[in-house]
Amino acid sequence: MNVITLTTDYGTNDWFVGTLRGVIAWINPHANAVDITHQVAAGDIRAGAFALMAAYRFFPYQTVHVAVVDPGVGGSRAAIVVQTSEHFFVGPDNGVLSWALRHEKIHAIHRLENEKFFLKPVSQTFHGRDVFAPVAAHLSKGVSLDRFGPQQEGLVRLRWPDPKRTRREAEGEILYIDRFGNAITNLHEELLAGFERKRCRIVVRGKPVAAVQGCYEGAPAGKAAGVISSSGFLELAVNGGSAARKFRLKVGDPILVRS
Repeated sequence: MNVITLTTDYGTNDWFVGTLRGVIAWINPHANAVDITHQVAAGDIRAGAFALMAAYRFFPYQTVHVAVVDPGVGGSRAAIVVQTSEHFFVGPDNGVLSWALRHEKIHAIHRLENEKFFLKPVSQTFHGRDVFAPVAAHLSKGVSLDRFGPQQEGLVRLRWPDPKRTRREAEGEILYIDRFGNAITNLHEELLAGFERKRCRIVVRGKPVAAVQGCYEGAPAGKAAGVISSSGFLELAVNGGSAARKFRLKVGDPILVRS
């Protein structure tokens, strides 16, 4: 277990991410800390959950995934470690881990309560440094879950917005907007498999705005296209531009696909 991933809303302008890496290296010099992203909008638990969900499957067996988007740091929310059949997940029990765990077989969930594995003193504002990074580093060295704290049943789960599907239409919503302004929806390619792709149109606020294409260049420059993203979900994009800006989109906005 030498790979540890980091997903946070810390950004890269301050010392926060570097400090996490320092703590990990101090405890386990052999660990390979890999950044998924640190550009999650501040406190945006849903965005952090989506980023982790989109990335975690592409890491080796027994990777330790640390996700810290933690507006409740220092409060009553629990800190947990989750073991699945393939990976480990460490973070606050506020839902940020839950989308990655939607289809995973969970073997155990333990609360992080044994301060032997924390840095001292534990800051009330930086549990990424003092709790989650050191626990991940100790976990990567083979420390068993039961040494971190008691087992618990279940975890906080963010609501997953299930799309609606009829014979000719699929209705979903925007889950995530990436740095290019692509609006990624909850409409998975499997859900759209029965549609005749050439006839599919994406509808925003009652107006058809794009056809579903095989790639971004399927639409002329400056025009919109629907594309199955690398995460497997349909996204609304603009060739050379920003769909979010062009159509004034935000997370949670409804999206309709009509065949």
